[in-house]
Amino acid sequence: MFMKDHVIKQARRAKEASRVLALIPVEIRNKALLAMADALEAQQDEILEVNAKEVEAVKEKGKRLNMLDRLILTPKRIKDMADGIRQVVNLDDPTSKIDFEVTRPNGLKIRRVRVPFGVVGIIYESRPNVTADAISLCIKSGNSCILRGGSDVVRTNKKIVDIMKAAAAENGIPSTAIEFVGILDRDVIVVMCRLRKFIDVIIPRGGAGLISRVIEHSTVPVIETGTGICHTYVDKSANQDMALKVCINAKTSRPSVCNAMETLLINKDIAEEFLPKVAKAMIDAGVELRGDEACLKICPEMKAAEEIDWETEYNDLILSVKIVDDVDAAIEHINQYSSAHSDAIITEDKDNAVKFQSVVDSANVYVNASTRFTDGFEYGFGAEIGISTQKLHARGPMGLEALTTMKYLIDGEGQIR
Repeated sequence: MFMKDHVIKQARRAKEASRVLALIPVEIRNKALLAMADALEAQQDEILEVNAKEVEAVKEKGKRLNMLDRLILTPKRIKDMADGIRQVVNLDDPTSKIDFEVTRPNGLKIRRVRVPFGVVGIIYESRPNVTADAISLCIKSGNSCILRGGSDVVRTNKKIVDIMKAAAAENGIPSTAIEFVGILDRDVIVVMCRLRKFIDVIIPRGGAGLISRVIEHSTVPVIETGTGICHTYVDKSANQDMALKVCINAKTSRPSVCNAMETLLINKDIAEEFLPKVAKAMIDAGVELRGDEACLKICPEMKAAEEIDWETEYNDLILSVKIVDDVDAAIEHINQYSSAHSDAIITEDKDNAVKFQSVVDSANVYVNASTRFTDGFEYGFGAEIGISTQKLHARGPMGLEALTTMKYLIDGEGQIR
């Protein structure tokens, strides 16, 4: 009962603050955000000290190294967090933007404007940078936020929140517009998902288990962010040097994140030439390869892939590899097994590129580039609240506009119907 009452109080405070925040000019919101960015850098030593202790505790539990990477903060990562906030400041204010305006024959003036949701709930795992990204995007778009991060770095997240709340309060933003749920009991997720009276939308960020739990229990509208079973298809016309560079980057630059490649598809006409080259490069980089029967005939040192490999997000230095007949077979495989996150084709054939981008049913579809670019910062959004794999409201990296809805404003002079 204490847990539920505590979260309700936090959500109620956030709701009340959202009504104040809706009236605060963007100039004040921007000033507060710049102060938050400066404060994170000024107090980075405090953040790093807390984070180092939590990461060490996780190491002692034997957590996989690739998952540890998600938890670790460094001076550069804190600077990236601060720079992301500053980039958000430089973006246009999405609120009160008129995207439809008409005067009806009866004299009614009708406008459609973008407005904040009110209170955005974010339930996430691991990466502490999500805390800063979520707060900055919510405040810029005029929303309060209530955050619930993972247990591994709860004190790190709390420290970031405390620093940003203090900077907000000193610069005209209600501190209660930023609420952090530090209760570790997993049932708190269900409590948040049922607070329809106070929370306007829930955004889960994490593994399939977390996302399924939120969707199953939520009476609050959910914007679904999906797992990242990302593919790269190397076409028979591909520039193989380019393909090798892109594939290595997509798999090894940061294997623990959702935009890393998990499955490599290779056209059969170039497999005998390209597969040994990419296999050697991957193995040299520490990647475990799991191939289909055709792959094993060319590179017998690979492990045999099983059906489950095609539908697995490894978040690790593991890659499943399959040889396919043509672009149509690649598209068929991707649409069957992809999580609709990010998929790429490497090709010099323009017709195949157009077909791939038209028919692959994913939120982000690349030609001749790494899937690792699926990121709000890389797309120019400053930061992102998550990467949506659904089709309603928002899809792909979600920036400021994805945190707004619409409202119609109608002005009359006594008209009746």
